[in-house]
Amino acid sequence: MEILIKASQFILSLSLLIVLHELGHFVPAKLFKTRVEKFYLFFDYKFSIFKKKIGETVYGIGWIPLGGYVKISGMIDESMDTEQMALPPQPWEFRSKPAWQRLIIMLGGVFVNFVLGIFIYIMLMYTYGEKFLPNDNVKDGVWVQDSLAMNLGLETGDKILTIDGEKIKKFSELTLGFVNGNDFQIERNGEVVEKEIPENFISQLVDRGKDAGAILLPRYPFVIAAVSEDSPNINSDLKAKDIVVSINGNAIKYFDEAQTELDKFKNQDITVTVKRGTETKAIPVKVTNEGKLGVGLGQLSFKDLEKLGYYNLAEIEYSFAEAIPAGWNKSVKTLTDYIKQLKKIFNPSTGAYKGLGGFISIGSIFPSEWSAESFWNITAFLSIMLGFMNLLPIPALDGGHVVFTLWEMITGKKPGDKFLEYAQVTGFIILVALLLFANGNDIFRLFK
Repeated sequence: MEILIKASQFILSLSLLIVLHELGHFVPAKLFKTRVEKFYLFFDYKFSIFKKKIGETVYGIGWIPLGGYVKISGMIDESMDTEQMALPPQPWEFRSKPAWQRLIIMLGGVFVNFVLGIFIYIMLMYTYGEKFLPNDNVKDGVWVQDSLAMNLGLETGDKILTIDGEKIKKFSELTLGFVNGNDFQIERNGEVVEKEIPENFISQLVDRGKDAGAILLPRYPFVIAAVSEDSPNINSDLKAKDIVVSINGNAIKYFDEAQTELDKFKNQDITVTVKRGTETKAIPVKVTNEGKLGVGLGQLSFKDLEKLGYYNLAEIEYSFAEAIPAGWNKSVKTLTDYIKQLKKIFNPSTGAYKGLGGFISIGSIFPSEWSAESFWNITAFLSIMLGFMNLLPIPALDGGHVVFTLWEMITGKKPGDKFLEYAQVTGFIILVALLLFANGNDIFRLFK
């Protein structure tokens, strides 16, 4: 059921983005009286799931969910209709239109993608606002219990100040900051320390697997999840959700402090003080020879931690006027972060190429339960990502056509049809190779 819910959201989001992107080409083409022969969601190699001709355009749904297209008369595109191109140009054809009109038609799709992403982010800010843990509020520093965080040179209690000289606003943005960054600054025991992010950090992040959990957490209280069946304290008064606040008279606030204290009393009988709801209880316990109580570590939400006085969350509500710049800023940050990641992907020494994913990776980022806020957040991100990807100067993408059209406008020389055909084939091969590589990564990670 979880896979079905994720897949349904993915297909719905993808379909919406494809239809609106192609509509971005379709509308200016019709405005400039250019004939559009087909408007398709997904590809229809050999047959279609559905098709209907209205006017001069066939509207349909293909069976290969790898994108969509509009087939514009007189244009060398993925259809590779060389027979049409061999005939004399007709007034309604793309090739007969002025260069500036062709440029607008080709830019229409990415324009819609960017505008859609910005619009969704604005509406999300207006509808839901923002709720997050400010990095500044993690006053006692981070909890380092992951080897990758240790490889960064971090220690429990460090306060992360900046990444690449930029102050981090949200604690949840730290990992992405390390992915995109080159160096960072921390405060340790009152001193500011500069550190470099290892070049292969992304490679290490990918190798640990997507289910390995967060590499960084704010320091966390010692919350008991349950007492193990083989624990020496199975018959004690310890209960789930108890918060340990003192060990043998020594006050503790965080779990990492608890372990230091327990190590002092290995194989001894001691007393721990727990907070249970509104009451505090002292409970006799036995410490194992490994310095453990034989209990599981429980989890609390940031909301619960806020109620207990550990962290103060930020909750920002926006009027519609305030949501516009907030949504714009979110869009700009999304785009700049994505560009930084692409740069690292094309640098083999970072190992970031191992993190390149296809349909399984994209589908997996959707939640396992329906959430309108999450769905539209992911759709906005994908819209901006697809807009930028389509702008890349690769033949067969919109960006490739834009480059050739700009060349014509600057030099006054139009590339020949044969050259455009060969460029289209080359671009198609590049795209297929990238598609196979990305989805191959997905399959490899799935079996790994």
